[in-house]
Amino acid sequence: MNEIQEKFLEALRVSLKNGTVWWEEPLQPGQWRELFGLAETHHVLPLIYEAVYRSPAAGQADPRLMMDYKWKTVQLTSLQALKTESFLCLMESLNRQGVYPVTVKGIICRNLYPKPDCRISGDEDILIPKEQFHKCHQVLTESGLKVADENQDTEKEYEVSYTARKGTLYIELHKSLFPPESNAYGDFNRFFEQADEHCVKIETEGRKVRTLGHTDHFFYLICHAFKHFLHSGFGIRQICDIILYASRYGSEIDWNRVLKQCREIHGEYFTAALFQIGEKYLDFHADSAGIPKKWQAMKVDETMMLEDLLSAGIYGYGSKSRMHSSNITLNTAADQWHGRHSSNILKALFPSAGEMEKKYSYLRKHKWLLPVAWITRICRYCRETITRSDQTATEALQIGKHRVKLMKTYRIIK
Repeated sequence: MNEIQEKFLEALRVSLKNGTVWWEEPLQPGQWRELFGLAETHHVLPLIYEAVYRSPAAGQADPRLMMDYKWKTVQLTSLQALKTESFLCLMESLNRQGVYPVTVKGIICRNLYPKPDCRISGDEDILIPKEQFHKCHQVLTESGLKVADENQDTEKEYEVSYTARKGTLYIELHKSLFPPESNAYGDFNRFFEQADEHCVKIETEGRKVRTLGHTDHFFYLICHAFKHFLHSGFGIRQICDIILYASRYGSEIDWNRVLKQCREIHGEYFTAALFQIGEKYLDFHADSAGIPKKWQAMKVDETMMLEDLLSAGIYGYGSKSRMHSSNITLNTAADQWHGRHSSNILKALFPSAGEMEKKYSYLRKHKWLLPVAWITRICRYCRETITRSDQTATEALQIGKHRVKLMKTYRIIK
């Protein structure tokens, strides 16, 4: 890690306790921009700004630069407060009409932070039984939301996104928590088949929100991070969510069940690395949370995971090259878990129709155009390579190979 990454983690650790760093040595304008740029990449700018702006070092910084980030922080937290209120009102409207979705991540995780609105969310995720989808869809649309992708077949998709016609609320409505068709993690849904029977209510902003039971929700946070790791990575905010959830609800989590399920998805050492990052850099205490000693004894090199997630940004969106590399890592894991042997380079160049539909919506109605989409995709790769940008197909392959080694390090694959 470089100096700014170390300061970033220090500020993040302090922010989780609602504290302030005490940096006396001044930072150069470029260093401040690097620090805040890293915070923006990981969607934690309000957390970082709140932790640093009262430090002596900030008092010596360029006032205009600090004012810029102050206003960005104010805008983000104010917007989050509005979205939170809109979401809570929407949940009340659904409940009044006999629809009781299960809320996951988002507002539930924000509730764990000292200043909830500083943990910003791009959307809110809710889970509904398939048989209640039509009723839920009706209430959402009557409440001023519309389907974000008008070309989407809402009957077939496991997840439907809605955006407010007026306002900034964005809802992801899940019929299942993971895409059933995924070879890599489609079967994760089996762990949550009975989750509706163990739901709890969390109080936030003076109102109750229905969510998964604490064991299920904690395991879901791990699965969600693991899913993104199999693609192109995930950022530090997800680790914060996981360790804060463990710290708050550890006594109510069935740790032996979580460990057993993590083993079933090849994620026990992956999760051990997350715990170690939390302990070493974010003031997490595994003993206090109740994590079993046998899990704590799984010593792995967490620095490789930390370096990967710092460069990944939120959900692995750090660069297009990294995003493109997900075809290699995802297919490698799926093939090995299912005992298949095939060229992941070919799969990276020629993804399945299901994967391509996410980028080329016309394939949903015209699957026979798949070869056209492949050619379009390859041509774009070639243009990136010719222009020698930092987001080339060559770099994507290099990142993919490196991350496959990372998966072997954490025993996700052999």
